[in-house]
Amino acid sequence: MDGAEASARPPGMADVARAAGVSAQTVSRVLSGHRNVREETRARVLDAVDRLAYRKNSAAQILSSGRSRTIGLVTLQTAYYSRQTLTSGIESAARASGYSVSVASTDSLDTSAVEGALTRLADQGVEGVVLAIPLIHVSPRIEQLTGMLPTVTVDGSRTPMSEVVAVDQSQAARLATRHLLDLGHETVWHVSGPGEWHDAASRLKGWRETLTAEGRTVPPVLEGDWSPSSGYRNGLILGRIPDVTAVFVASDEMAFGVVRALHELGRRVPDEISVVGVDDIALAEYCSPSLTTVAQPFEQMGALAVGHLLRHIDDPEAAPEPASVEPVLIVRASTARR
Repeated sequence: MDGAEASARPPGMADVARAAGVSAQTVSRVLSGHRNVREETRARVLDAVDRLAYRKNSAAQILSSGRSRTIGLVTLQTAYYSRQTLTSGIESAARASGYSVSVASTDSLDTSAVEGALTRLADQGVEGVVLAIPLIHVSPRIEQLTGMLPTVTVDGSRTPMSEVVAVDQSQAARLATRHLLDLGHETVWHVSGPGEWHDAASRLKGWRETLTAEGRTVPPVLEGDWSPSSGYRNGLILGRIPDVTAVFVASDEMAFGVVRALHELGRRVPDEISVVGVDDIALAEYCSPSLTTVAQPFEQMGALAVGHLLRHIDDPEAAPEPASVEPVLIVRASTARR
């Protein structure tokens, strides 16, 4: 190998051994924390590691220790704020515990796509997985993979072997609907999320149960897809219905679209129609008017999921401990008395 070729590649264990004047086996012992190495030799090896900026090969590390110190995250390819904030919370908590995160994103919720993402992570040697997508169907392959790997889900989905960490989405809907009824509105309309999402289904259930318990009329549901544009399309429908005075929207980003549509139709928020969202994303406070919403602590959820997963990794025989986080209503300017 000539000098140019050598300088083009990162230093290997053999380079460290040459620089320290020891064998590659001795370098391996030092990097693995083996006790049977003289301190003088250990110091020479570590000095060579620093001088050469050597990074231990991760595959070799897995082979020598049996631990990759990596957890996997399965998530949907999306630019939605809630998913990004959840991911940030997972990565921060993992880093604080000495773990890295390998993300496998899917472009759909099809069973085959989820199977593929889980398989990629298993092949990388992750020690456990956080599933941050709804599982519409649980296939035998998904059951097998989540049985092999400690798994925590964060959206209410579950497999027979997974542990659930979730926000009580039915309670989020009850808080929003009750707030609007307490303001004197006769009933509350609802723009839901996609029916295949567990979060959307739970919010729909909480909304309907609250109206039914109060003996109120349950209006027909308008379904969105989490996007502001779907909120806008549904807002154009709601704004043309004279009896609509209150709307519970299943996400802040859809609520922005609803408010925009109502504004264009000349329906004033909240003077004529009150609007409540869900999530409390960073932009909610700066909507015009500022958006009343039900806050979900996404970063806390991410950290909680990592904590449960690492406990499961350290003690695979421990009984699952499902955790539910309570949502909080944040009242701003988009709601008012009828």
